[in-house]
Amino acid sequence: MQLTEFSATNLPMVEQEITQFLMEYTTDEALKESMLYSINAGGKRIRPLLLLATASSFGETLSTPIYQVAGALEMVHTYSLIHDDLPAMDNDDLRRGKPTNHKVFGEAIAILAGDGLLTGAFQLISLTQLEPLKKLLLIQQLASNSGAQGMVAGQTADILGEKQELTIEELAFVHERKTGRLIRYALLAGGVLANQPEEVLMCLQKLAGHLGLAFQIRDDLLDVVSTTEKLGKTAGKDAQEGKNTYPRLLGIEKTYAALANEIQQANELVTQLEKDVLVFDGELLRQLIRQFDMEK
Repeated sequence: MQLTEFSATNLPMVEQEITQFLMEYTTDEALKESMLYSINAGGKRIRPLLLLATASSFGETLSTPIYQVAGALEMVHTYSLIHDDLPAMDNDDLRRGKPTNHKVFGEAIAILAGDGLLTGAFQLISLTQLEPLKKLLLIQQLASNSGAQGMVAGQTADILGEKQELTIEELAFVHERKTGRLIRYALLAGGVLANQPEEVLMCLQKLAGHLGLAFQIRDDLLDVVSTTEKLGKTAGKDAQEGKNTYPRLLGIEKTYAALANEIQQANELVTQLEKDVLVFDGELLRQLIRQFDMEK
């Protein structure tokens, strides 16, 4: 199946689960409006797509519980964007071509909308019709990868590193957590939902590591070579603020090479899975990996 068809078929199901959950379990109208504003702001939905594509690659039939877990992941990602845009963080006015949440609803409601999406994500997984142990693992891994061991740790290191020049290893540490951990969860959860053994889950996490770095390297490059109109957010902001980025530390040419290397290694791991796993079709994942290239 082509990625466009796969996305058109399955992403509306994920979005439906998020909307249904927020409509049913959010009592305050202002809070609900703020959360739905950011959820419905667009975006490629790369993380839920990776989760769905991973599960599907192992022959798993996509069902409501899988859509709900993918929805929970997108809720955590959206919370992180709302908070990342706040004046105390990146202080951005645009996200996906629209005013950021705090510009529309104010900082207080934006913070609470992020809080509601984060905590609601765990509630949504808890409501799924999955076996208790699988549900527990999915909740635990989402907490670990999004919290103080994962994404939050990366954001903290990013903020603390703003006043100093990081080494390339330190920058990789930041991005492996800040960007990479939710991508890691996407592939891990897809494997768990498809009942894959530990050795396959470990391979998926290695694959996710390369995709996480590729995503961030591409993001750093786009900030340099693209425009605000194309990005849907302020271009050139990293350089203006003296942020640690791959182009700043490596230069443009070596950054392109680093991106190509991560994409190559990701594709090699997909090929390895096709050799090692009896039921595994890596074509959807390969199409998704192409989304991480600068040509996309």
